[in-house]
Amino acid sequence: MPHTLASLVNHTALKLTVLAGEGGLNVPVRWAHASELIDPVPYMEGGELLLITALKLDAEDAEASRRYVRRVAQAGVVGLGFAVGVNYEEVPEALVEACRQEGLPLLGVPRRTPFIALSKAVSAAVAADQYRAVTAGFEAQRELTRAALSAEGPAELLARLAAHLDGWAALYDASGSVVAAAPDWAARRAARLADDVGRLRERPAPASSVVSDTDGDDRVELQSLGTGRRARGVLAVGTGASLGTAERYAVHSAVALLTLTTERSRALQDAEQRLGAAVLKMLLAGEPDHARAVAGRLYGGLLDAPFRMVVAEPVAADEEPSAAAAPSTPAVLDALADAMDSAAARTGEAVLAVPDGTRLIVLVADGGAAAEACAGFAAQAEARSGAPSRPRGRPARGEAARGEGLAIGLSAPTGPIAAANAYRQAEQALYVARRRGRALVEHEDVAAGSVLPLLADDAVRAFADGLLRALREHDATGRGDLVASLRAWLARHGQWDAAAADLGVHRHTLRYRMRRVEEILGRSLDDADVRMELWLALKATSTPPEE
Repeated sequence: MPHTLASLVNHTALKLTVLAGEGGLNVPVRWAHASELIDPVPYMEGGELLLITALKLDAEDAEASRRYVRRVAQAGVVGLGFAVGVNYEEVPEALVEACRQEGLPLLGVPRRTPFIALSKAVSAAVAADQYRAVTAGFEAQRELTRAALSAEGPAELLARLAAHLDGWAALYDASGSVVAAAPDWAARRAARLADDVGRLRERPAPASSVVSDTDGDDRVELQSLGTGRRARGVLAVGTGASLGTAERYAVHSAVALLTLTTERSRALQDAEQRLGAAVLKMLLAGEPDHARAVAGRLYGGLLDAPFRMVVAEPVAADEEPSAAAAPSTPAVLDALADAMDSAAARTGEAVLAVPDGTRLIVLVADGGAAAEACAGFAAQAEARSGAPSRPRGRPARGEAARGEGLAIGLSAPTGPIAAANAYRQAEQALYVARRRGRALVEHEDVAAGSVLPLLADDAVRAFADGLLRALREHDATGRGDLVASLRAWLARHGQWDAAAADLGVHRHTLRYRMRRVEEILGRSLDDADVRMELWLALKATSTPPEE
């Protein structure tokens, strides 16, 4: 308990008497300080017992006393100690009345009690209070360490921390999801802080913040976990008041222990990632049996069921299809990997993630939580860029939604023997995603869709315009309608009568126009490749560019 004016009054050796402000005696005292300045406020910090003899203060003047008392009270001084029998035989009534009006405690200090005795008493009480806080903090540290080493690990640590704080505690993983909370009801409270946790995770660790505008009546403090540039998790604690010294020791101990836990887990993840890279290399080399042997129990379950291959790359927000990825954007791949890892951990499924330069390659169970997390992450990226969101976090097939920050290609479900083909499928889907400005494209989208949307490309359009330019220039002179005639003839697979009927001309007129097309282009329409190129050029120039 902090030292108060009441404890000083009850100190039998000091012989203090209360002259005014009896209602403020339970206020904590931070220090006792003697000053004879008319205005000691610039030298006060608040919480002091101010000791005076009124050497310079006219304590018998009512107005001077009121100004002085009001000034020190507003500065946070918690009480006045007046030396009786030094400059005044009794405490002047004007000063007593001023303190009474201001509600400031006024203590009479007898002549035989030196001011230094009061200073020593306050100093000893402050030191004792600090010692108790440190002792309690060390005891909390030992208790939290035992909890961290128990079978329950972080969950037990949070339970002990919440009990020590007389509040609640919650732990978030690297993706910002709540993984543990104590008591159980705190999980709902912690879930409402997702935005605040997200903002803290964007800052380099270590970092902390106090959530001032919350839905509850508690005070919430967030502490990031980790030693690298990215936070590996976040600890949230909620209390009814600001943390005291002992509580602060406990929180710092919890942060240190949880950081050690997350960093140790990270080291294990790095080892698992190296093993995963070896498994992936064997799968892509067509050695599924060797891959199974190396995968063991860690990734073996993933290879026993249909899985999907994910290939993701960062994309700058204003990136053109041919532009290189911005050097700072791979952080989005870390966020994607965290989201998939966290989702997989909650359901107990395996996920194999391997960074490959500026790419991220992931094997996920078909229809599993990690695959859903990948689709949800992509949907959020598209939603941030103004694209319409889809139910259950999955983009619609065929939608030309523009993604932001990354492009993801997803293969069809496959098995270990066809892993290399799945990788090619994912790369093809990734290429289409980058070209179309989509955050996620599945291989089924590429295989089931039309080739025509692929023509909406600047390079293809430039080729088409060049191929048809001579015909359009001819038509512009009013000497015929060669482009429309060519389109109708190709659409009718070279059937003269049907194409001529569509155009409303005689078939001999259409034959003449097709000869003119051959003459102007210098190419024969009997060549199937020429007909194909002309048809695609016509479709490309009639397809509006995507926004």
